[in-house]
Amino acid sequence: MARLQGHARNDGTVDPAAQGSGTRERILDISLELFTTQGYDKTSLREIAEQLGFSKAAIYYHFESKEAILMALHMRLHAIGLDALRNIDRETMTLDVWSTLLDQMIEQMLSHRALFIFHERNRTAMEGLHDEKHDAEHDDIESLFRAALANEDIPLKDRVRVSCAFGAVIVGLVMTGDAFADVPDAELGEMLRDIAHGILTPSAADEIVG
Repeated sequence: MARLQGHARNDGTVDPAAQGSGTRERILDISLELFTTQGYDKTSLREIAEQLGFSKAAIYYHFESKEAILMALHMRLHAIGLDALRNIDRETMTLDVWSTLLDQMIEQMLSHRALFIFHERNRTAMEGLHDEKHDAEHDDIESLFRAALANEDIPLKDRVRVSCAFGAVIVGLVMTGDAFADVPDAELGEMLRDIAHGILTPSAADEIVG
C-alpha cells in the first residue's frame, strides 16, 4: 500500500503535522478499507497507523479515538444526503424535478458505494454513535425531506410516489449489505434509475383521471 509522502522522523515514521489537511482524509480512507474488510472491532489504531506509515500516537493528532474515526466516516454518509436534499425547493418541486434530484442522489450514492457496504458490515458499532453534531444533521436530513413531502400544493399521490421512489433507492443501496456487491456500478445505477422512474411515472389511468 502506498505511503504518504512528507517529512520523516528519526524513527522512520511520517510527521502528520507536515502533511496538511489531506492526511485526515487519508486516515479515513485507510480506516474505511480496514473497517470494511476486517470489521471495526477487529481493527486497531496501531494497524491503521502502520498502513499510513505513522506512529500510533500520530493518529491522535487528527482523531481523539477510534470511535471518532468511525463517526467521521458516518458523517460522510450524512453529507451525501444533505447535498441532495439541500437542493429541494418545496414550493417548486414537481415529479420531473424530483426525478432529476433522484438521479443525482443515485449517482452520489454509487460513487460512495464503499461507505454503504462499510456501514452495513459495522451496523452494531454504528448503532452506538451519538453526538450533538451527528444528531442535528440526522434531524436536518429528515426535516428537509418531510417538509418537501408536506407541501399540499403537490398532489398527494405524487408525494407518495416520491416517498416510495426514494425508499426504493435507499433500500436498494443502503440496506442490502453485500447482496449486490458484485454488480457493477453502471449496471446497478441503470436498474435503480429505471425502477425509481417507474415509481415516479404516473400510470395511464392516472393521466386519464387527471
